[in-house]
Amino acid sequence: MTDLTKTTLSFHPLEPLRLPLVNRLYKAHYPAGKAKKDEIIWIGETVKSIVAVVRFQQYDDFQLMTGMLVVPQLRQQGLGLALLNACHSQLMAKPCYCFAFSHLEPLYLKAQFSVIADDALPLPLAHRIERYRVGGKALTPMQYQAS
Repeated sequence: MTDLTKTTLSFHPLEPLRLPLVNRLYKAHYPAGKAKKDEIIWIGETVKSIVAVVRFQQYDDFQLMTGMLVVPQLRQQGLGLALLNACHSQLMAKPCYCFAFSHLEPLYLKAQFSVIADDALPLPLAHRIERYRVGGKALTPMQYQAS
């Protein structure tokens, strides 16, 4: 376990040239995730490496937060919540939704997301969560509700 109190962490949007580094992180820890050039990506990093990432897929009137990842050896230390707090301006840019795995719901609730009904999702996301569920994923729709 790394002691984050002895590590300098910074949170900021990803510079586009560093996209391959994020995809290497996904490949190592979350193979289903793949960052794309048209997404807004926020990272948490130490002086040595990227240790957390979250992506925002942009639509005309809303955004979908996806691909949240904290490297396994640093989980359960508040890093995910710190990343979400750091990207507050992005979360506020336009209505933001996410599809939470059940074990991550408490994290998102602490980060000011609220559970919503499927029919409260924009239509493209309602179709998408339905496809994911047919594929066997148990997901909860949530929306960022900060004031």
